[in-house]
Amino acid sequence: MVDTILGEAPGAVAYAPSLLAGRWRDDGPSAERVGPFTRSVVSRARTAGKDDARVAAQYAKAGARTVARMAPATRADILERASGLATGHRDRLARLIALELGKPVTDGRNEIDRVADTFAVCAAEARQIGGELLPVAGWARGVGHTALTYRAPAGVALAITPFNAPANLLAHKLGASFAAGNSTIVKAPPQAPAVSAGVVALLLEAGAPVEAVQLLHGGGAIGAALCAAPEVAVISFTGSAETGAAVARAAGAKRLVLELGGNAATIVCDDADLAAAAAVCARTGYSNSGQSCISVQRVYVDRRCFGAFVDLLTAEVGKLRVGDPLDPDTDVGSMVDDQAAQRVLSWATEAAERGARITAGGTRDGATLAPTVVADPPADAAVVTHEVFGALVSVLPFDDFDAVLALCNTSRFGLQAGLFTADVNRILTAWRELEVGGLVVNGSSNFRLDHVPFGGVKDSGFGRESPRHMVEDYTVVKTLMLRGLSIWGEN
Repeated sequence: MVDTILGEAPGAVAYAPSLLAGRWRDDGPSAERVGPFTRSVVSRARTAGKDDARVAAQYAKAGARTVARMAPATRADILERASGLATGHRDRLARLIALELGKPVTDGRNEIDRVADTFAVCAAEARQIGGELLPVAGWARGVGHTALTYRAPAGVALAITPFNAPANLLAHKLGASFAAGNSTIVKAPPQAPAVSAGVVALLLEAGAPVEAVQLLHGGGAIGAALCAAPEVAVISFTGSAETGAAVARAAGAKRLVLELGGNAATIVCDDADLAAAAAVCARTGYSNSGQSCISVQRVYVDRRCFGAFVDLLTAEVGKLRVGDPLDPDTDVGSMVDDQAAQRVLSWATEAAERGARITAGGTRDGATLAPTVVADPPADAAVVTHEVFGALVSVLPFDDFDAVLALCNTSRFGLQAGLFTADVNRILTAWRELEVGGLVVNGSSNFRLDHVPFGGVKDSGFGRESPRHMVEDYTVVKTLMLRGLSIWGEN
């Protein structure tokens, strides 16, 4: 099935079936994905019917026991094979990402490398699942008894994945859920149906039982139906804050892991290497056309260095090559669609009308937005207060370090921040005071290791997306109490 989905015939439309109740299906209604750069149909997905959510939930509930009874070592072996398969299909998956999303193929290859790493880390975490012997005899009422725990699969997990990193974020959710021993229902993003099908097929080709995963395509209605299904025990969602709130409402009293939006800040202090900081911000502010929840959006620069930094950043951005995402020399491809590019451009224009300077970019060609730098926008401009999620970076001056930390915290989001300084006091102060889930020192906000805890606070969600923490979210603690049997002694 992997080869069928990833067929490489030039100009061929990719195959994106659903996987429902143990079999791949392409019958019934379908939706076409038009590539944002090619402007032609690149994939066709079978869309979920009105009864598919109920069928999927019931099948997952029945199949969950099959997955749960697999030994952790068996699940780990399958995940390790899936990691190797991801590496083997790297170029084909990256090409499909470029076609469906306009992401440069070089970035797509990096994403598939991360898929391989993520599956491997999930395998390692599967081998670590265990429990503990509780110290019950430390209290008088516990004398003479023994209690133990272990982490049991939650049962049915729902993974709702976004378009911006469809392969790796799916690998996180599906890999950790399978490592934990669950049956997983995947609701794919409409913008990347074939990429999602390809990653699901990797796990099955690696030896996972058909009860382990199902894949449905469609819009918000199918997502809401799956969230509301009583068989679903835990939901992992990555996407906008607004959609995350809708997921929570539809889910009701279920366990949730929500990784939502951000408008990440990066602070450049007066002792920073300005040229190095500008190069990093240019590279990480426009990768995937800025369509990342931790992409560089707001850069606060010490006023004494502000002009020099703007010039350096503008020059670095000018070096970025914009063009065909299938060209390995392309740095910046297209955004997900024309509407997204136009939205970001309109925000840049609005900021300029209120006194900001556009020092780079400020134009678009269809879904491709030229990498844009907005210098000194008003503090309440949309490019500062909202999540841009596009190829735009704003640069603003600051005069006092404590004040800029407080300014960063005025955001409704709190996912991740960057800080360029060599001052340990500033580093520890920022780590303590910034209302974010993570701080990257001597790097921009846009840096992530897949085996390190990742997640936010405030409207950026809750829970942490790394395999170890996700396995905890995907499992429940079960306690065994042995009355009258004690390893601790009787007196």
